[in-house]
This record gives sequence, structure tokens and C-alpha cells, in this order.
Amino acid sequence: MEKAQCRYCPADAIYTRGHEGASFCSKCFRKAVEERVRRTVTENDMLKFNDHIAVAVSGGKDSLTLLNLLVKMENRFPRSKITAVSVDEGIRGYRDEALDIARKACEKLCVEQFVVSYHDLFGITTDEIAGMHLGQTPCSHCGVFRRKAINRAAQMVGATKIATAHNLDDEVQTVLLNMLHGDPWRIVRSGPVLHDPRGKFLTRIKPLCDIPEKEVVLYAYLNGFDFQSITCPHGNAALRNDIRNFLNQLDQKHPGSKFTLQRTAERLRELLSRTAPVAELNECAKCGDPTPHQLCEACMMLDAIAA
Repeated sequence: MEKAQCRYCPADAIYTRGHEGASFCSKCFRKAVEERVRRTVTENDMLKFNDHIAVAVSGGKDSLTLLNLLVKMENRFPRSKITAVSVDEGIRGYRDEALDIARKACEKLCVEQFVVSYHDLFGITTDEIAGMHLGQTPCSHCGVFRRKAINRAAQMVGATKIATAHNLDDEVQTVLLNMLHGDPWRIVRSGPVLHDPRGKFLTRIKPLCDIPEKEVVLYAYLNGFDFQSITCPHGNAALRNDIRNFLNQLDQKHPGSKFTLQRTAERLRELLSRTAPVAELNECAKCGDPTPHQLCEACMMLDAIAA
């Protein structure tokens, strides 16, 4: 079978985007991903020339791809700064390996790494939570604690923004999760850039939100990144896994379905933002973080665990 040719040069193609019918060689594919990320950053006004960016780096393909791309961009702005922030959730074996991979990547890129742990911040680990019967999967607690831990770490290093490595698949999975949980209003509180009007949480940006997961994997592989490929041992029961499988099957039969869902979410976000009730935010009675309740979600979970 004759090999396809790259759309942009005479080289043989190694990847074809099914939803647009464009084929790419290795070099042009990497260039296309980098240009798409730069466009996402520019169109959403994600970065300023003097930002101190806390990049959430777990050691997986997404976060290491994001770190490398932002380092490339940051080199053009000498007044900017990048610090990698990593979270040790306390998952024996799995997280130990990931943190070591993240450390080596940061050393190679000459990026400072700052690590925080659930044990130090919350007095408990994900492994310990998994051994309890709390009526929820460990992922439910881990997601809430991880967001809080990243925010704490970013504040500790003096960052002005937090960059997370959510890709296109992550974003559309979250949209469907919110719908299945009966909470479409959460769509308003998501998107490429997340601001906290009270300034308690740093602005979060998602430069990879327009890149499908399979393209992140290919980009990382073509660039020779060493990344953790095994999945979390506690993640098998998560509803997100079922949604991931459904979306992958759908997109395989109907290429571009994930992009269509993303555009639909953007329209819903715009419509809902006009009518969404604005929750009155209080300060959490325990930690001071903004919350519509007396206690924030993380503190409520910690109280339930202690009960």
C-alpha cells in the first residue's frame, strides 16, 4: 500500500486527522500541535509577558507535554517564570514512579519543581481513603483534594497563574459527567480559562484544551518524552472511564464528534452564563477558601472522613 504524503511537505505522513482529512509527517505534526496550542493561548488571552506560571506536573504524557510547550513559549519572554508543582497523593508505587519522572523532566528543562503531599496538607493519603467505606470512589475525594493542593502549592511559590494539562478529551468528558450528575450549571464554571472573582483561587488556564488525547500521546512519543503510561490503580471504578470509552468509540465511527461536543459546550456556557444564578460566596469556616456553603467541599470531605 502506498504511503500517504504529508499535506505540507513531500515527506511520508505518519498521522492523519480523520475529522479534517489532513495527513502529517512527524515534523509537520509537531509544528501543527505547537501552533494550535499557541493559538489557544492567544485567542483566550491566557498569558501575560510577566506571568509566573505554576504548571501542574504529574509525570504523565499530558503534563510533560504541557511543561515542554510552555518552556518553549516562555523562552521568548524573559520576564516570565515557570515553576512545576507536583502533588503526592500517597498512591504507593504509582505516584512514586510519576514523581521521579517529573523530577527528571524538570531537571532536564532547568525548571524548579515544588512538591506538596496530601499527607502534609490533609493528614490522609489516597491509599488510606481507598481502604475506607465512604460511599464514594477514591477519585471523588482525590479530585477535590488535588485541586486544592495545586492551588496551595501555586500560592506557596508565588505564582500568578496555574496551568493544567486538560486536553480535549478531558474537557468533553467533564461536560458529559456534569450532565449525568444532573448539574449542567457546572459547565459555566469550566472552560479554557477559569477566574475566581474573589481572587482566592489563582486563575487557571488549559493550553491543551483543543488537542485530542491521542495527539498529545503522539506528540510526547515523537519528542522522546519519558512519561508514566500506567493508570492509577484506584481509577477503575470511576464513571469517567465509561464516558472515555463511549466517546472514543463514538469518535472512531464519527470523526470530529469530540470537537462538536466541545463547540456545543462553548455555546451552552455562553447561554447559561446569562441566566445562571450567581452563588453568594462565603469564606470556608475552616480554611478560608471561597464556598457557597459554610465549609468548602474539601473540608466537608475531611470532616466526613474523621467522623
